[in-house]
Amino acid sequence: MKNYETVIVLTPLLSEEASKEVVAKFRKILTDNGAEIVHEDNWGLKKLAYPIQKKTTGYYTVTEFKASGELINKLEVEYKRDERVMRFLTVALDKHAAAYTERKRKGELAPKAARKTEEGVA
Repeated sequence: MKNYETVIVLTPLLSEEASKEVVAKFRKILTDNGAEIVHEDNWGLKKLAYPIQKKTTGYYTVTEFKASGELINKLEVEYKRDERVMRFLTVALDKHAAAYTERKRKGELAPKAARKTEEGVA
């Protein structure tokens, strides 16, 4: 089983409740097919860098999980079938990226501003 990270951008026409239902649907697809969800992060409604389908905002969700390679094709087919998904990207994490995200979740990687104030540089 490899580490993967997927980012999906949902249409802004959905309510907060509806966007959570969509994310739950994809979470269920992952877990039903033997994937282990490591971390899930909901970024909420964000401005897009460029318009997609004449929309300038979208609901972003990042999910990190461990799964077999065959599951990725199934997951991406489901993304393509769901009209509420505007964009998605799934990447395989190498050992360095997996270690980095683990440290980031634990809070070991503080933002630069926080590190400067801790060091007394302010």
